[in-house]
Amino acid sequence: MDALLTDALVVTCDDTRAVLRDAAVAIRGDRIAAVGPTTDLLPRFPELERVRLKGKAILPGLINGHTHTVLTVLRGSVEDLGGDAVYGYMSPISFAMTPADRSVMALLGCLEAIRSGTTTLVENFRFVPGFAKAMAASGLRLWLAENCADALLLEIRHGRYSYDRAFGEGFLARAAELIETMHGTHGGRVQCQVAAHATDNCSPWMLGELNALAARHKLSRTVHLAQSRGEVEQVKRAHGLTPAGYLDAHGWAAPDVTGTHWTFCTPDDVGLLAERGVSMAHCPANSSRKGPHRSPVNLIRDAGVTIAFGTDNMTEDLFQTLHIGSIVHRGSYGGGVVPDPQTILDSVTRDGARALGRLADLGSVEAGKKADLTVLDLDHPSMRPIVNVVSNIVHYGHPGLVRHVVVDGEWVMRDGRITTLDEPALLEEGQAVADKVWSKLLAESPDIPPPRGWQRPRTH
Repeated sequence: MDALLTDALVVTCDDTRAVLRDAAVAIRGDRIAAVGPTTDLLPRFPELERVRLKGKAILPGLINGHTHTVLTVLRGSVEDLGGDAVYGYMSPISFAMTPADRSVMALLGCLEAIRSGTTTLVENFRFVPGFAKAMAASGLRLWLAENCADALLLEIRHGRYSYDRAFGEGFLARAAELIETMHGTHGGRVQCQVAAHATDNCSPWMLGELNALAARHKLSRTVHLAQSRGEVEQVKRAHGLTPAGYLDAHGWAAPDVTGTHWTFCTPDDVGLLAERGVSMAHCPANSSRKGPHRSPVNLIRDAGVTIAFGTDNMTEDLFQTLHIGSIVHRGSYGGGVVPDPQTILDSVTRDGARALGRLADLGSVEAGKKADLTVLDLDHPSMRPIVNVVSNIVHYGHPGLVRHVVVDGEWVMRDGRITTLDEPALLEEGQAVADKVWSKLLAESPDIPPPRGWQRPRTH
């Protein structure tokens, strides 16, 4: 689109972290043409449609650095259950779903993401080729990856680690299909990565195959890292190393790699990963559902690691991630006011872009960058009074403030209305799919306890 957004407060997240009052953003096509005082830009761009945003804040589009949209199917269940959620519920339910089921749940996640001011999702899951096009239709900017593994995932909840090359080949085939069909499509709005699911379910053979795939297509890589004690124990048992050491031994500790969680990394692990230039995707809200997340964030921050925030499972609400992330990160230092609100906001803007290698055109409101923007309503009780707008957003922001979302210069939400998805229909479909999939999972896997409050849906 070509438009001039005027009369706003612009939170640039640029190198100086400037906050501009009574400012305007000019958009031509998919790029920001200029940023500056409204009085300066009006005469410079008289031909552009003027969109008055008095009482609004323009931010860089929020970047969700790690998520699994399909796992919205688990919302309100595993948060309150004991045991291993990854292999006890997340893996089994993903195999119980059809491509159509996954597409509906992924789109429900995209819907929530847009309503939460998100413009970019970094999505890695399994069977992604079956729902990638559905996600792309949401209008969001995407980094997609097939989460590859060669351990038999459905056996792990029974305490059995068994590696099967044929099983792994299926993942590799889907990863190749995803790259061939989706990478660079939709005007470059959809990109791909190469993903190893986790250090405990990828053999050296699998890591090597994924390295070759990434090199062949010149793609960045991502992996779940030290997310559970079980993972740490399995890697030590199988390879005599920590998860970080195992990755390093097989070429997976490098600047193009983003590791997610780092929960059980040792100080030596942190030093190694920082030295190798690995970025961190931290999901502090989801990781704190059963108590404050204990990742050694203070060591990670002090080591200079780039930290991008993500939502992980069951939600796409990045405001919740900002709130809880601020508490978790400050708590890692023993309490206080470090890091400050701007540093936390950077984790869903410029640092999210940096982890993707795209700070040159994403992550801040600056001329020449992609027109990915989020507009918040400041005329709301939760935002007033305003002393420091960044502090207000980080501590008290919520999805109800989001009025407009622009991705690649196009409205995906305008005046509170989603423009790319049929919201009422999707809400109904999401409920129906969740009911069906849970019923199927529990019928086929009697060893899996039903979630609290579960009632089998009526079939008549």
